[in-house]
This record gives sequence, C-alpha cells and structure tokens, in this order.
Amino acid sequence: MSAREPSVSPEDDDLAGYDVNGRMCIVTRESGSQDELIRFVAAPDGTVVADLKRQLPGRGCWVKIDRSLVDKAVAKKLFARALKADVKAAAELGETVDTLLVQQLMQMMNMARKAGQFVTGSAKVDAAVRSGAAIAVFHATNAAEDGVRKIDQARKAWHLGMETEEEVPSYRLFSESEMEGLMGQNAFIHAAVLAGQAGEGVVKRAKMLEQYRNGGQSRAAGGAGRQKQ
Repeated sequence: MSAREPSVSPEDDDLAGYDVNGRMCIVTRESGSQDELIRFVAAPDGTVVADLKRQLPGRGCWVKIDRSLVDKAVAKKLFARALKADVKAAAELGETVDTLLVQQLMQMMNMARKAGQFVTGSAKVDAAVRSGAAIAVFHATNAAEDGVRKIDQARKAWHLGMETEEEVPSYRLFSESEMEGLMGQNAFIHAAVLAGQAGEGVVKRAKMLEQYRNGGQSRAAGGAGRQKQ
C-alpha cells in the first residue's frame, strides 16, 4: 500500500469510489474531497441510505452534492455496483436526501440560535452586517424585495468599506410558510448568522443544500467576506 492510500479494511469504505486524490463520484467518476460528496451505505434491510455525517459502518460509495446525480445513480442502478451488494435504492432517494439536508440545516440553525449566533428581524440583520458580525444572511423566498434590497445595500457597504474579497453570502432557500412548518415560532423573514462554531456550521450546511438543489453550484450572492491581505 502506498503512503498516499488510506488504511482501510476490505469491508469498510475502501475501494468503493476511491482514488489517490480523494473519494470518487460513482456517477461522474470525478474525485473530490469528502466535503464535495455525499456518502451512501447499505442499511441492514438492503436499502441505500445517505450517510451525511459519514459515520455509518460498512462499505460506502460517494456521489457529488447534486440532486440530479443522485437521481441518475438510482435510475442506472449504480449503487448496487459500487457497494458490491444486492441493494435497492428507492426512486425517491433524491427527495429523501433533500429532506435530510433540510433537517440538518434546521438543527444547526437552532444550535446557532441557542449559542447567540443567529439573529432575526431586518433591523438586527442590518446592524449585524454593518458591524461586520454577520458571516451570512438568509431571506425567505417571498420576502419583500425592499427589505432584501436594504440588507443587500448593507452587505455591499461593508464589502466596499472594509475591502473584503467578497460580500457576505446571502441565501434564499425557503418560503415563510415552509419555515413555519419546519421551525414553528422560530420562522423568520430575514436572519443573520454570526461568527462561531454553530454559525459556521449553518453556513456550511446552507451551502450544501443549495448546491444539492442547484446542480452542484452555490448561487448564494457574495462569499465568505474575507478581508484582503
């Protein structure tokens, strides 16, 4: 075994989509880091399940963070080939993964809220952006454009004033009614994520969900907001 290959047992994640540069998508055959791929394993009942936390035992295979590729892997029965087992991938696996990604994001938002790293309301969001405390903002998809525009202006002002490489990213993933169903009384129209472990976890999971829904691409306006050196 070369120094560049991971030490794994035959029954583990081993060669089910591995190359020397990282894990390999079973659909595109392109390699990537674990953060660019979703791991799938066979459940005890023989069904294929997503292992978002990459903690489930057994042989795993990988698909890029793209709903269309998960659907293609199901349609072409690629999971059975990659997992080397008589497994069944449900036709709705792509939708199930979306639901899991949403749940994961909601859980992290609640953690960030409890940690004081998540604020809601247009005035608080605007203040967080202008002070440099915000690392990302969120809007309901049906939020009034005037309110979104004012926060966009704050993002641009911080970006230009502090000469950051990019604006603070902005996400629009759910409507207000969808958030009410997911978050109850914690639903929001505008929100800002603040720096910290939980806040950074929110941004990571929001980016993942957006990539999954948008063909592997993140359409969030702006970026990390890093200052130029």
